[in-house]
Formats: sequence, C-alpha cells, structure tokens
Amino acid sequence: MTRHGTTRHTPLDESGDVAGEASTGRVPDELSLVLAQAAVSAIESAGGYAGGVYLRSSTPGLLRLAVLAGLPGPLFRPWWRMQVKRPFPVSESYRTGRAVLLADAEEAMRRFPQLMAGLPFPFGSLYLPVGAGRDRAGVLFVMRAATPGEPVAPAESGRLQRIARRLGQDLAELGSGGTSCLWDEAPLPVQLPAAIAPPLRIGRFDWELESGAVTADEEMCAILGTTPAAFPGTVDALAARLVPEDVYGLWALARQAVEPDASVVRRMRLRGPDGRSHLLELSGRGVHPTGDGAASHLTGFVVDLGAGPVVAEAAERIPRGIFSLDRLGRITYANHLAEDLLGRSRTELVGRVLWETLPWFGHPAYEDHHRAALLSDEAVHFLARRAPDEWLSVSMYPGHDGVTVVLDATEQPAYAPGSVVVPGAGLGSPADRSAALYRPVALAIALTEAVTARQVSAVVTEELLPAFGGRQLAIYLLSERHLYLAWETGFPKGFLDRFDGVGLDARIPGVETLTSGRPIFFESMERLGEAYPGIPMDADVGARAFLPLIASGRLVGSCILGFDRPRGFSPEERTVLTALAGLIAQALKRAQRYDSEAALARGLQDALLPHRLPGIEGVDTAARYLSGTQGMDVGGDWYDVIETGRGPALVIGDVQGHGVAAAATMGQLRSAVRAFALGARDPQEVMSGTNRLLIDLDPGQFASCCYVVLDPVTGVVQAVRAGHPQPVLRHPDGTTEVLDLAGGIVLGIDSEAVYPVTEFRLDPGAMLALFTDGLIERAGTDIDEGIERLRSGIAALGSASLGDIADRVIEEAGQADDRPDDIALLLASRWTAAD
Repeated sequence: MTRHGTTRHTPLDESGDVAGEASTGRVPDELSLVLAQAAVSAIESAGGYAGGVYLRSSTPGLLRLAVLAGLPGPLFRPWWRMQVKRPFPVSESYRTGRAVLLADAEEAMRRFPQLMAGLPFPFGSLYLPVGAGRDRAGVLFVMRAATPGEPVAPAESGRLQRIARRLGQDLAELGSGGTSCLWDEAPLPVQLPAAIAPPLRIGRFDWELESGAVTADEEMCAILGTTPAAFPGTVDALAARLVPEDVYGLWALARQAVEPDASVVRRMRLRGPDGRSHLLELSGRGVHPTGDGAASHLTGFVVDLGAGPVVAEAAERIPRGIFSLDRLGRITYANHLAEDLLGRSRTELVGRVLWETLPWFGHPAYEDHHRAALLSDEAVHFLARRAPDEWLSVSMYPGHDGVTVVLDATEQPAYAPGSVVVPGAGLGSPADRSAALYRPVALAIALTEAVTARQVSAVVTEELLPAFGGRQLAIYLLSERHLYLAWETGFPKGFLDRFDGVGLDARIPGVETLTSGRPIFFESMERLGEAYPGIPMDADVGARAFLPLIASGRLVGSCILGFDRPRGFSPEERTVLTALAGLIAQALKRAQRYDSEAALARGLQDALLPHRLPGIEGVDTAARYLSGTQGMDVGGDWYDVIETGRGPALVIGDVQGHGVAAAATMGQLRSAVRAFALGARDPQEVMSGTNRLLIDLDPGQFASCCYVVLDPVTGVVQAVRAGHPQPVLRHPDGTTEVLDLAGGIVLGIDSEAVYPVTEFRLDPGAMLALFTDGLIERAGTDIDEGIERLRSGIAALGSASLGDIADRVIEEAGQADDRPDDIALLLASRWTAAD
C-alpha cells in the first residue's frame, strides 16, 4: 500500500448503469486497485475464469458487488445486491466468517438451491470472508469449472484464505487512512489477463549462401526449440527443424531473394517444431565481390505470431458467420459472413458490447444462454430472432479468454409464437421456455424465506424486477374494501399517494385487475391513457403490468410493474407473470398472518416484562432487551428484579422458541418465579418449584434460568442456575471474571432435578452481569469466545454507569447482522452509604 485518500466512486445514473466517466475511462483509485488485484490473484490461484468482491454498503445488512472480473456486469445485474440474511453462499460466508467451498452444481443445489435456481449451470464456486468480526468488510469469490466428486484441496483453500486476509488488511489500512470502504455503486468491470500462451517472439538470423553458415540469435534458437550453444550454425541444421515442404519453400525463397533483378524481400509461412505457424521474411544483405549484383548472403527473421492471424484467416474461409467476444461481452473479431448475418459492418461490431450494438441479443432468454456459456464452460446452442422474419442458429463456444459465436441463417421454427411482433420479445424455443422457468423457481424459493410483508415485498423487488427488466414496483394490500400502498420503489416521490386508500369501486387498472381477477398489460403509457382517460400518469412512457394478488380465492391486493420504455408482453411472459402473482399473494397472506401473530406476541411480551425496575437501597440495577433479527420478532427471554424477604432477587431466563407460545410460557414462568420468591423460599426451592410447574404446564417445553438473591448490607449472594450461561463479575478494581456457579439441567426436563446453590460475596462497587445466550452466540464462533468477548468488553468500559454499560453492550450486539436469538441483559451493582 503506497498511498491513502478519500475514495471517489463512480456514480450511477437513474437507470442503474455507471454514468459519465465510466464509459470514457478514469484513473482508478486506490480502493479499486486493491479490489481488482485481490480478485485477479484469487481467480488465478484457484484456476478460475471469473470472480470478484462484495463489500458492505451504507445500507445495513446489504452487500454490493464492488468488482466483477471475467464476466460482463450487465449480464449479472440481479446479483449486484446481496442481502446478508438471504440463503446464498455469499451471505453465509459473510454471516459466519467461514469459507464456503462448492465443488460442483450438485453440492450447490443441496446447500443453496436458490443460487442454482437463478444460475442452473454446472460450475464450481468458492467464497471467502474478508475481514473478521466487526471489521468484516465483505466477501471474495471465485467461479471456476466444476470438479464433481473432488472437494477443494486444503492447500488451495489456504491460498485463497491468505489472499482474503491480505485484502482485509489492505482495506483496514485504507480505512485508517480516511478511505471509505463501503460500496454503493455499480461493480467495476475487470478484464482478466489472457490465458498463458506462447508470447509473440521475433528471431533474427544471417545466412551466408556460399558456405551455408547460419548465425541465429537467442530468440531464433528458442523458436526453433534449441539454444545458441546447441545450434550447429548451418542451414542444414535450420532445415532439420522444419517439415520437408517448408524446407523446399525456404530454398526456393532464398533463390528468389538473390536474383539480381528481383525484389529483395520475400515472405512465407513455415511450421516450427511445436507445430505452430511462423512468418519468415528474407532479404538480400550484401553484394557478391564480383559485382554481378547477386546477394552473397541473406538476413532474415522469423516471427512467432501465435494462433491469431491463422485463426482469422481460417475463419474467413468457413461458410458460417463467426465472431468472438471477450469475457466482458465486447466483440473482438467478426468475419465477413457474420457482418452479413448480423446486418452490421465490422467497424460497427468490433470493440462494441454485444447487446449494445445488437439490442436483440439483450433479450432475457438469450442472456440466459450467454450466462450458461460463460459459467458452465460448455457449448450452448439456441435459435434467435434478429428481425420479425429472420432467424439465426447460434452456437456459443466458451474459453478462458472469451466466447466464439458461430451463426447460420435458419427458417422460422414451427413452435415460434406468431403473435409476437417485437423482435426477441417471445420465449418461443424450448430453451427459452426452460430459461423462463428459472424465474418463478428462484422467486418461489426466495419467498419461502420471507416472513413479514416487508420482506416479501423486498424479495419481489430483488427477484422479479431484474428478471423482466422492470424499473418500478408497487404493491397495494386490501383492507376493508380499500387498497393501501404497502411498498413502492422506482416511482416519482409522492406520485402514488393519490391512489392510497382507493376503494374497490374506483375505475383504475390497479383496482380492476383485482376485482376482475385478470392481469392487465399495457405496451406503453399511451395505451394506458387510451384505456383510462384522465388517469394521472408519471413522466415515463414505458409499459405497465397490473397483476391481481389472489390467494386461494381470497383477494389480497394488486401488484404494479413499471418499465422505462415501451415493450410487448408475449403470451409466455403473461403466463409467467400471472403465476408469479399467485406466489406473491400466497406469501403476502402468510406474512399478514405472521404480522398479526407478531403484533400479538409483542404486546404480550411488553405486558409481561417489567416496565421499570424497583429502586432498592444499596443496589443499582439496569436492564435491556433486544429482539433477534430472524424469524419471529419476539421470544421467550425475560428478566426481573423482585424484592423478597431475603433481599432483592435478580432473575433472568430464556424459554425455547419464538412467538406467542414462547411469550406465553415466559409469562407463566415469570409469574411462577415471582410467586415462589415472594413466598420467602430459598433459591433452590424457587428453581425446583418452577421446574415442576413447567413440566405440568407444558410437557416438552424447556427453559434456562439464573436466580440470584443479594443481601445489600453484607453483600452475600446466593445463586442457582438451571442450564443458563455463567454470569460475569466485575470487581471494584475493574478486573472481570466469568463466575463458575454450580448448576442443574434446564427447566422442564426432569421433575426430580436438583439445583445446588453457590454462595459468594459482592463487594461495594462490584457489578454482576446476567444475560441470555443471544448475547454471546454468533454463527461460526464458539460460545466461549462470545463469553470472553463480553467479559473483555465490560472490563474495557471501566467505571461507566450501569445504564451506559448496558447501552454499550446492547449497541455492540445490535451491530451483528445475523442474530437468530433475542437478548436480555440485567446488571446489578452494590453500593454503601459511604459511596
């Protein structure tokens, strides 16, 4: 690392594409260079053909693709954004801090079916977390050919992990120098170095005609497969390394070159010992002493051109259209028949991005085939329509450095949809229809992971819009015969407010699609205005799709898709969108039930947890509660402070599960503990009685608990545990330790379980921290690490007040994106009048 500074990322235009300088080139900043170098190093280390880096964005819980090497960014737009909670390998690697190594499609399908639903091709992929803990910055990934039955070798994994660790260190160094390592823009495209091939070499030699002596330089010897020391220095030795037909050609060329009246420069192709073609040029160098004008010796050079010119010449002779693409989708070569079939001159093709110069190639079905070729490393064949009555047979042959495309004119297939008038708009071929199936499968899998209505809407935004090229989405939900806006993205701010709360008797497409149960499609806003005169319209001129959301015959709402330009909807697309609307409706109906249950559970939990803790002479207390980030929003964690005849009792517990049932059980246990404690029972009796009550109330349910009674005057503490994490004690001098309290099994398992009591002293100024396991559990780490993290964190806070300590601990825990469990924290500190 040689310099630091504030990073300026390339902005996005309104369409989501990189704007301005991205198309004209710019000086890369340090962050971009660091990311590109890491991606290229990882790809080369793993023998891959593509890869990149995801970084955290300014949106919590969202990763963005920052660098993509070896693949065209626009073709993989649906994967630019990655929610850390989603069931994708990128997300899992980020959440757990562990590498995810997928050798082939079978393993990927077993572990991450949603990934394979969107990219159903045979490839291997490797994902490495970048940074650790709170400093985790993102994920480094590599894509390569599948290796069925061959797991990733430890040495290979180790090399990639070292690259990822180095990247994490570089990003941390950039961050300390003031560079933001958050990414909110489009991914930077990176062209991979070409595959290792023989470099272009030029070898020179001097040929004395009378003696036959040949002097060759080092490069010439290398081309001939020998060394200067081993080369005999004769023309016979030179000829011995050529095929017979080239030897005759070489002598004939030499005779022509020395003719006094002939041109002194002659060229020919000859084949070297490795079988590859070389260019030979001979020229007269000197004049014979007799002065007859004939050259006495010749100079020459041999150029090792690689395969390029030969391939180009061969492609021109093949009666097929042939063009080549680099791995970023740029056209690098086209033969004359390709020009004819594509209707573009070579100057209009070479150097241009495929789908920009040939827009019909950007159809989603053809993009799927292109992705298949790039990822599977296998040939792909399909039919494509470049004009209403012009069809092409297309074959894509991928390689490390790009894709060779072979074209041939063909007749319109019998299964082509005749009703489609927009070139490339239909999904006519079996391959097209198969590609279209990926979208509902991917969306269906994603919807199974969505719990709340907001999560369902987010999934629709991430999966449905990119699949059909949409830019706008609105979801209205039905309540008491009115439609209310539940989600919107892409529309002008405030534009949809006028439709919020509209009744079912309104004559607008968003209502009529629901009341009629039929989807409504408009190829442009002009058509929409003709069908609904006077309806408010935004500035866009694009197409609109209005989809009814109906689940099992019950009206749920309506979904609106907006496009930024006019377009047609083929019968297949209409069918797919209608089916997807049914899936969305089912998910939203399920989410509404969840929202109702979650609201009930939250209300129950709020009613059962103490709103404030009692003031107790000689003891300060503070408590905090933090809900988990997965599943139901509420769980069975609880805390309490009870004034008993023995002194204040500190209680903390955790009921298995989430939701209304867990909250209800928590309320019963809290009441039971309070009742036993107020009955002046000793700690062991309180815990044993609560255990038996839980078994009677709900067999099969269990809970952990820690019950502590403190004498404020003497500082004597009596504590009992039932399968609960050990408390942390901070001594008056600031040192901290994890206590070792005796304990029994969790409540609800064995009615005869014994819960021994541990006694110790809490000195004035000391603090006791009780907590539930959600505070110390993190995916991919041992629970002992979590306890040590809490202990050291409390020690680092020094003499801060209880409230400040509680806030800081919960704030630290809240920064974790993946918290499957709730967190309860109860702190208590003893003081005396002298304090």
